[in-house]
Amino acid sequence: MQQELTLERKSANDLLKTKQHFEILDGLRGVAAIAVVVYHFMEIAVPDYNNCFIAHAYLAVDFFFCLSGFVIAYAYDNRLQKIGTTAFLKLRFIRLHPLVVIGSVLGLLTFIFDPFSNLWLSYSGKVIVMFVTACLMIPYAVVPERYFNLFHLNPPTWSLFWEYVINVVYAFVLVKLSKKVLLVLTIISAALVVYVSYKWKILSLGWGITDSNWIGGPVRVSFSFLMGMVIYRYGWIIKSKLGFIPIAILTLLAFLFPWSDKTAWIVDPVIAIIYLPLMVSLGAGAHLRSGVKKICKFSGDISYPLYMVHYPFIWIFFSWVAKAKPDIKEMTPVIIVGTVLLLAFAYLVLKFVDEPIRKYLRKKLIKA
Repeated sequence: MQQELTLERKSANDLLKTKQHFEILDGLRGVAAIAVVVYHFMEIAVPDYNNCFIAHAYLAVDFFFCLSGFVIAYAYDNRLQKIGTTAFLKLRFIRLHPLVVIGSVLGLLTFIFDPFSNLWLSYSGKVIVMFVTACLMIPYAVVPERYFNLFHLNPPTWSLFWEYVINVVYAFVLVKLSKKVLLVLTIISAALVVYVSYKWKILSLGWGITDSNWIGGPVRVSFSFLMGMVIYRYGWIIKSKLGFIPIAILTLLAFLFPWSDKTAWIVDPVIAIIYLPLMVSLGAGAHLRSGVKKICKFSGDISYPLYMVHYPFIWIFFSWVAKAKPDIKEMTPVIIVGTVLLLAFAYLVLKFVDEPIRKYLRKKLIKA
């Protein structure tokens, strides 16, 4: 009996193992996450996008969604039926949710103990609700002083909310669709991306509730996730001798593209619909040199923790800037040191909190 149980657990473990990673895509994910951190610092330091060198980095979220669509289609299209929808959703929960809760805890602590602001006192009666809704990923926009973010304690949670939604849709609908139907839906979604960009003059949408900002969430995740699936299913992988560094530079160019109020609504869809999916295709087919394997692994490992733990500290930076009113010369070293410290902090969270929790939960799932 014990031998049979051991064999069953081994079989379950083999079935639940993720497929081999696209290591360059992992590395690119980390590059995009670092770009997001710098962007969040800079949009406070230099609110005028015309003067911000990394003003288009909010499109890193579209890149994440596209990567997610590609990787999930690659990992689960041919085995979702074997493991079952419930197991798939549990696996996604184990992968994503520990850092959702960790980010919410950090958001709560930095909100209450912000040394430069006592804003939390104005919301003392709502703080617990803010925390619970953040942990459960229930949108709760109640802080107008900070732009009515759907999840004030940790604003990047908005994209995880839509990641969860699209994962559920994938499990019940998208995985069953033919390639042609998937392509048609992707084209329709691309048209919607162009429409919302034209209407709001920017694609930095989905994170808030004012002026129907939230509508950008379903539109952006729909196109980019579907596009990632299309790249995988149609085999649009570009084989090349380009290594990680050249493709990382090419990816960064999308975020560093000069900003213009007049052309942003055109530039954003071009980057999101054409350029960033092209980077996914290139990254999936590029040659990885042994010398940068460790860099790609580290970059991929810290990408999600960095994305989910950095913003509570950005709020402290926001409070400092509002109170001290420093100039850009004073803010620059803070931004540089802050980014480095956040990278180190994200790595510690990964190794000592996130990975142990996920390992424990996976063991429980296998035993079940």
